[in-house]
Amino acid sequence: MTAAGHGAAEEGHLSIGGVIALLGPEFPDLTVSKVRFLENEGLVTPERTASGYRRFSVEDRERLRYVLTAQRNRYLPLKVIREELEALDSAIADGSTTALLPRPGAEGVPGSTPDDFRSDTVLRLTRENVVEQSGVAAELVDSLVDAGLIVAGSGGFYDPEAVLVARTAHDLAAHGVDVRHLRGFRTAADRQTGLITQIAGPVARQGDADARDRAAELAREIAALSVALHSTLVTVAVRHALEP
Repeated sequence: MTAAGHGAAEEGHLSIGGVIALLGPEFPDLTVSKVRFLENEGLVTPERTASGYRRFSVEDRERLRYVLTAQRNRYLPLKVIREELEALDSAIADGSTTALLPRPGAEGVPGSTPDDFRSDTVLRLTRENVVEQSGVAAELVDSLVDAGLIVAGSGGFYDPEAVLVARTAHDLAAHGVDVRHLRGFRTAADRQTGLITQIAGPVARQGDADARDRAAELAREIAALSVALHSTLVTVAVRHALEP
């Protein structure tokens, strides 16, 4: 195959452009710079041709899909994803799992919206969408909006996370936790957001091709650590409060 045709499959391998075309419907925000960023971080290691072109095998593509899914669906920082991949690699080596083998019928199937910190690729919901998808009363959604726990973005639309906020508030209400008790969560989230953006913002403004991806990864890692710290502090405080 000539250099002009390097975007097509060759012996089961794809170029970086072919990988983006393949995974793009599932991960709409996937770009060349993001793939290169993940490669520089050691999460995926495609072969190189004599001319320097990347050649992604089926296993490379599944590995990339694993990383992108872990970021999008579980909000995991790369450090944690790398540890998971190392564990999977060890298991594959001894034949105990085939977790990274291609899944039948999976290629090209659209997935849910990405979890990246990019407003231009996030699905927007109306108030009616939030009520319908969350399955809670419209009055509760309105109360959450009034309390600032669900916030409309540009055009008056809501992010998909509004559905999770509504469901969680509904479940908490079953335990006697009223919406007014949840305002503190909004305040704490705003404080954490300010800290994270203060740290990650300068990285995003560095100007090189990978700056935005590095900033998003840094923000994701700090956010994960913040949530872990908050959960630990609450766990310890509740344990001590319930001691006789």
